[in-house]
Amino acid sequence: MQVQSMFFERKSIEKLNDARLQENLKRLSGKFVQARTNAVAELEDFEATRSWAVSLRKRAIQSLDVWLEMFETNAKANGATVLFARTPQEASELVVKIAKRHAVKSVTKSKSMVTEEMALNKALEKAGVAVRETDLGEYILQINDSEPPSHIIAPVVHKDKEQIADLFHKTHGLARKTDIPEMTREAREILRPQFLGSDMGVTGGNFVIAESGTVALVTNEGNEGMCTIVPKVHVAVTGIEKVIPTLEDFATLIRLLPRSATGQSISNYVSLLSGTKRPGELDGPEHMYFILVDGGRTGLLGGEFEEMLRCIRCGACMNHCPVYQKIGGHAYGWVYPGPMGSVLTPSYVGLEKAMDLPQASTLCGQCHVVCPVKIPLPDLLRKLREQQFERGLRPLKERMAFKVWGFFATKPRLYRLLTRVMVKVLSFWGKQSGGIHNLPMASGWTAQRDFPTPQGSTFFEQYKRKQ
Repeated sequence: MQVQSMFFERKSIEKLNDARLQENLKRLSGKFVQARTNAVAELEDFEATRSWAVSLRKRAIQSLDVWLEMFETNAKANGATVLFARTPQEASELVVKIAKRHAVKSVTKSKSMVTEEMALNKALEKAGVAVRETDLGEYILQINDSEPPSHIIAPVVHKDKEQIADLFHKTHGLARKTDIPEMTREAREILRPQFLGSDMGVTGGNFVIAESGTVALVTNEGNEGMCTIVPKVHVAVTGIEKVIPTLEDFATLIRLLPRSATGQSISNYVSLLSGTKRPGELDGPEHMYFILVDGGRTGLLGGEFEEMLRCIRCGACMNHCPVYQKIGGHAYGWVYPGPMGSVLTPSYVGLEKAMDLPQASTLCGQCHVVCPVKIPLPDLLRKLREQQFERGLRPLKERMAFKVWGFFATKPRLYRLLTRVMVKVLSFWGKQSGGIHNLPMASGWTAQRDFPTPQGSTFFEQYKRKQ
């Protein structure tokens, strides 16, 4: 997927001025946020479960090579082939080679964010292989000129029913429908014959389990079955950080993933798949491949951002983020939006290509509060901001302003004198003009809101009086 994160500011303005999008994004707080609250309340030991999930994810990451080797050994024992890819491009090339090896003409594909990193659909189509998305949201995006997803769990959350009805009418050539059950039936009748005739299925992997050589798939539409049961070849693609040691670990994580993602106690479909079809079994692939992608992940090991490797891709951080709730996912310009994307994108594609993403946060901390594996996203965003400043990547005016502030902030007496003077000036100014509507050197802030009028004394002065 082509990186567009350098255009974040311009795209954000476009999204804020899109009245239809603003209406559609209200569903995030009306649906996912409240649903998560209700689902979490079902667990008496939710916080203990979160803490245990953190410890088991740390254990997996700290010995990542050990668990990957164990997974490879056990997956091979199940009849699968395990391949490793250093880059997303290399992973796409491996999938294309597998398709050619088995004379594949058509592929059914389950929703997978790693395959978005790989631009897999484009690579397969270039090789002459037809690709059809099985997730309804991803299918809607595919027929809309391969539009990228706006959300990792609900890829088409930015569109409303009327927009989808128009798209179906244009693509399918049938009478326009706006009743949701009728629309889903239409999609089913169009797509089911394509699914049944597929030669190869491609899925992601929510987790891969080392002790059994198993991939765990979690969906709500059962579409993973169309990719893993019918085709003769199944390719599971996921990041190397998704390996977990045991099935017991999966049992813990599956208590958290659906509750944090969609507010469900359990997803509608949970599949644990281990290897190829065995003698006497009626369904399953004749050939199974695992492609485990690095794509910058090992670069996080042992560093300041290693905690991001704990992420289980639930999307809770973006559902609760006040910035994401107003601009949606496309403004972020790459595969992963929201707070998680504001850390992952600079880490994977380079900080210089995602200059504004670390700034795309109020640092309210809500993303940390709701993260099922307690990733300290606000702290990581601050570290990225520090790196930008240290590398001289922020605008000169901004850097100079912070240097001036730093000069005074390290001299307490001078700082207190200056703030006393400024508070008096701003208090007088605000009272005379009925508020501070345009603050010099802070026009980016006051262009959208009034600066609060100080009451005439500093915090230090008030604190000293109360003491």
